[in-house]
Amino acid sequence: MGSGSTHDHVAYAPLPTENVIVLPVYYQPDLRRWRRRRNLSRCLCTAAAIASLLAVLVFIFYPSDPYLQLARIHLNHIRVNSSPQPTLDLSFSLVVKVHNRDFFSLNYDSLDVSIGYRGRELGSVRSHGGRVRARGSSYVNASLKLNGLEVIHDVIYLIEDLIKGVIPFDTVTMVKGELGVLFFEIPLKAKVSCEVYVNTSNQTIVRQDCYPE
Repeated sequence: MGSGSTHDHVAYAPLPTENVIVLPVYYQPDLRRWRRRRNLSRCLCTAAAIASLLAVLVFIFYPSDPYLQLARIHLNHIRVNSSPQPTLDLSFSLVVKVHNRDFFSLNYDSLDVSIGYRGRELGSVRSHGGRVRARGSSYVNASLKLNGLEVIHDVIYLIEDLIKGVIPFDTVTMVKGELGVLFFEIPLKAKVSCEVYVNTSNQTIVRQDCYPE
């Protein structure tokens, strides 16, 4: 019996390659908390929208004082009297524009206009009340006659202005009234001071500088 060395070879099959998938931890959402956050966000957005709307409405409808403008001043008559002392006779025709900037009608009780020359008041006039529609304008006519004004201190300046053909006047216009808002009446008033330069040849306003007060 012959003996020989034999080597037994054992074949190993390679292990299959496996893919490992790592899944994240999944938590069950809290629906109640999510709903509360959603409702809170909706409430905040609604409150912000309402606040913005109220701010816009207050800005638009908040009462504002009427706008005044001396639309026209006509020097009807001017006369310088030298005897027995220097005096001045003047006659004016005025047109004042009252503009209502609000969204409600304006009822004004009276409109006062005073006229001065070089810092000295010459006289004043008061017109009757009226009504101005919402966002509308009204023109008020007034006449002022001044006779026997003493101009001893200003006679030289007056003669110079007459020679130049332009006389500067100081005007102060004031109006008082009420703004009708639903069932309420809100008191309003406006006052404006103007420096008006009147051409004596054609009786027109050359220039006016106004300052609301």
